[in-house]
Amino acid sequence: MLVDLNEVLKNDGKVLQMNAVLDMKSYTSVQGEFPIIRKEPVSLHIQNKGNRELFITGMTELVFLVPCDRCLEDVEVPLKLQFEREADLKQSEGVQKQESEEQYYIDGYNLDVDKLVCSEILVSWPSKVLCAEDCKGICPTCGTNLNLGTCDCEPTDLDPRMAKIQEIFTKFKEV
Repeated sequence: MLVDLNEVLKNDGKVLQMNAVLDMKSYTSVQGEFPIIRKEPVSLHIQNKGNRELFITGMTELVFLVPCDRCLEDVEVPLKLQFEREADLKQSEGVQKQESEEQYYIDGYNLDVDKLVCSEILVSWPSKVLCAEDCKGICPTCGTNLNLGTCDCEPTDLDPRMAKIQEIFTKFKEV
């Protein structure tokens, strides 16, 4: 969703409060594409601090469907996003292009809410997603979900570099 900033920029001290509906239906990153199964409107507060500087705050809640890192079962991952950003629109065109990476969510006098939320998702994304703390994962041989049952596969061979350590543990069991 694009928010027109012209009205806010007309008067110093002007405030715009609104709920913006997200157009995005999924989040895409290098890790994959994750569907958004629930989303709240983004509550925005945009204030003109004067001299064409804006202070933008907002919050929203999103729920994604993400595969568990161990067993690949889908897990609902809630993210509560709160952000504060400052935007300086008085800079020259050349300086704005240099800082466009920082303010890529502002295009001319429009605020792209989806891009702003996307950048917040990126920094808030969990490093590991598990369906349960004690998730057993999948069998590396047959792919059976070990949370649902066992398989008849032979235990995997140890790394040959670890064979000596295994011998040490075996000797201690014999004593």
